[in-house]
Amino acid sequence: MTKKYVANIVPLNAEGIGTAPHGTATFVEDGDQLHVAIEMFDTPANTQHWEHFHGFPDGKAAQIATMAQDANHDGFVDLPETEPVSGTTMVPFDNAPHHMDVPNDNYPVADAQGHFAYEIDVPLADLKAKFKEVFGTDDLELDKRVIYIHGVPQDLALPATVAGEVGAYDAHVTLPIAVGKIEVAD
Repeated sequence: MTKKYVANIVPLNAEGIGTAPHGTATFVEDGDQLHVAIEMFDTPANTQHWEHFHGFPDGKAAQIATMAQDANHDGFVDLPETEPVSGTTMVPFDNAPHHMDVPNDNYPVADAQGHFAYEIDVPLADLKAKFKEVFGTDDLELDKRVIYIHGVPQDLALPATVAGEVGAYDAHVTLPIAVGKIEVAD
């Protein structure tokens, strides 16, 4: 049975980053594959963009962050500030989502116009097995997740209060720039 999900991706932190990234994500579970297609416009140009779905391991429905989540009022919603409403980072949309290895350099890079298109077929059994290993369930519950697009150029001045370091990667890499609620498609 084929299941399809979509997310309308809207800007986050647009005022602070000087652009309003937007796009669409489609997820199709078909047999033993999860087909993922993400297309983004107006992202920071010539920049690698981490992209993941976030959620709560206990099955609570995640919501998208808005500027209301800017708890320290520094003008940016950083990665830690998204967690109360969106949960934790779960599955990366890189060159091997089923490995669930988040910090790496294998994510899409926007062109000079801030556009990128990402498309991949993920082996569903492998993804579900890794998901169960990490989160205790093999149910991806896509309709309870949100997708985030991250990343601004290293030369963008960010307040020292912007957090979100992941391994060797700083807040420029992890700053959320767009978000969408994943919903069952009609």
